[in-house]
Amino acid sequence: MQNFTKYLKTKANIAEPEFQLLIKKVEFRNIEKGEVLLRPGEVCRHSFFVENGLLRSYTVDDAGKEHIIQFGSENWIVSDRSSAFFNEPSDLFIDAIEDTEVVLISSDFINEASEISSSFRNYNQIALQNHIRHQQKRINLLLSASAERRYMNFIKLYPDLTLRVPQWMIASYLGITPESLSRVRKELAHKNFKPN
Repeated sequence: MQNFTKYLKTKANIAEPEFQLLIKKVEFRNIEKGEVLLRPGEVCRHSFFVENGLLRSYTVDDAGKEHIIQFGSENWIVSDRSSAFFNEPSDLFIDAIEDTEVVLISSDFINEASEISSSFRNYNQIALQNHIRHQQKRINLLLSASAERRYMNFIKLYPDLTLRVPQWMIASYLGITPESLSRVRKELAHKNFKPN
């Protein structure tokens, strides 16, 4: 739980005594590649902090086509926050793309941590605001940006994933076909595009 420990102490600025109380309330699990953590119809009871490995959240349309909403690699949190917050059935799948080590963070943990630590409460508020901002930006990109701009944004957001994720999954995340993604990548290569 080294990454999670560092995450709580640095990003959430939790002091050692509070940390010792809280760390007992999370669970560490090894998830095998392909294992499903959440299915549509289930209420999301945990957020999944990725200690090592790779998760994704996605939905499947009526024709059986997957639409990837989020990838979560090391130090990312993957969840269906709407399902968890409103205690409603999820519309999402969450599964492991690679063998993955996760820290299960329950809603109770978040509530208790917010009561125990004002630093965590402030951090959680900022994290929620950032989540809303990220989702809004993602919606705007899907509705109005070119495939090239979407791919460039993907590379900026997930710089390490182009070598870890199959191209069809990246295309699904971008809302384009694998063939369109291939064209975009060729065009960017001709322009000598190099991600920052």
